[in-house]
Amino acid sequence: MSALPEVVLRRARPDDVGFLFELTSHADIDPFLSAGRDRGADAITADIERSDAEPESFGVFVIEADGERVGTVRFALANRRSAIADLTQLALHPDARGRGIADEAARRLQRHLIRDLGLHRLQLEVYAFNERALAHAERVGFRREGVRRMAYRRGDGWVDGVLFGLVAEDLED
Repeated sequence: MSALPEVVLRRARPDDVGFLFELTSHADIDPFLSAGRDRGADAITADIERSDAEPESFGVFVIEADGERVGTVRFALANRRSAIADLTQLALHPDARGRGIADEAARRLQRHLIRDLGLHRLQLEVYAFNERALAHAERVGFRREGVRRMAYRRGDGWVDGVLFGLVAEDLED
């Protein structure tokens, strides 16, 4: 494997809308993201505006590698009192995979949310058929907590959702 490129995780800006739309619409990415999400450019724009307006409770981030936009990830505060955030829509362009970029971006997001924003628990859910995302979650420190059996309608059938959690005490330095 080649050396890890310089990975930057930054809040999305209005000029990222086209990139984010194309990325999340990509044929190798779209089937692995939430089927119920609003996919349009207007929704992405609104989410970026919300990320700017509510930086401690919502975030749309762009992942850059060596100065090039290659991915995205989001978070939303799920429970203010208990300091819990849901992580969603981690997506890395297929051309950028296999170099450790997503792992590094995920670790940076974990540190930001826990250390900078003071959150205690990060949680996410992955479709059970998404083997790449299941392995990624465990590689970056999330613990598998359970399965929601046949929780989501996909095409003509039902798929399980695998639940993961990471608490502040789990965070690697």
